[in-house]
Amino acid sequence: MPTGNTYNDLASKVLFEDNHLLIVNKQPSEIVQGDKTGDIPLNEQYKHFLQQKDNKPGNVFLGVVHRIDRPTSGIVVFAKTSKALARMNRMLQEHVITKYYWAVVAKAMEKSTGTLVHYMVRNPQKNKSYAFPGFRKNAKIARMEYQTIGHSDRYYLLQVRLVTGRHHQVRSQLSAIGNPIKGDLKYGFYTSNKDASIHLHARKMFFPHPVKETEVAITAPVPGDKLWKYFERHFG
Repeated sequence: MPTGNTYNDLASKVLFEDNHLLIVNKQPSEIVQGDKTGDIPLNEQYKHFLQQKDNKPGNVFLGVVHRIDRPTSGIVVFAKTSKALARMNRMLQEHVITKYYWAVVAKAMEKSTGTLVHYMVRNPQKNKSYAFPGFRKNAKIARMEYQTIGHSDRYYLLQVRLVTGRHHQVRSQLSAIGNPIKGDLKYGFYTSNKDASIHLHARKMFFPHPVKETEVAITAPVPGDKLWKYFERHFG
C-alpha cells in the first residue's frame, strides 16, 4: 500500500460498500485525486485497500464520481465498475443526487432559512471561484438552499442543500454574502483552523442505486474536533 492511511484507517472510514460502489468519509487534508503536491490520493489508497481486502492480484477499477476540497471533510463516492461510474456521472449531471453539507459560520444569517442564488466565475489560475449577485460574462448560475439548524456561543451551524454543483460553491456563496466558513482564509474568514481544515462537511447524500432497485442514504460522522462534536451531539 502507498504511504498514507493504514489498512485499518481506511476500513474505519468506509460508510458503504457493495459490488458497485465504495463510499467513504474523507478527513480534512486528504485529497481525493492526485495533485501537484504528490501526496497519495484516496482513490489510489482505496485501490490498494480493495486489492488487500478482496485478495485481488491485478489492477482494481475505482472511478472517482466526485471530489470535495482538500480542507473539507465528508462523503466521497467511488465507483467499482465502469457501469456504475457512467450512471453515477449521469445522475450528477441530471441533479438526481441530493447532497447536504454542514457549514459553520461566525455570524447569524439574515434569515434562518433561504436560498442563495449567484452567478459564479471560476479562476483556474487561482483555484478560486467568485460569486456575483448579477449576471457576468462566462458565469454559471449557482443555487443553494440553507437552514440554520443550531448554534454555539460563538458559531452557527448551517445545513446546505446544493441545487447546482459549482466549483467551491458553498465556500464562495457564503463568502459573497459576508459570512465565510470558519477557517476558510481563501474565502475571507479572519483566521485559519489549527489543522488547516475548514468547517465544511459533506454530511448526507441520497440517491437511487445505479444498478440495483434500491435507495442509498448515507450520513458521514463529523471530524473529531470539539466544535464539530458539539454540533453533532446537539443538532445531528
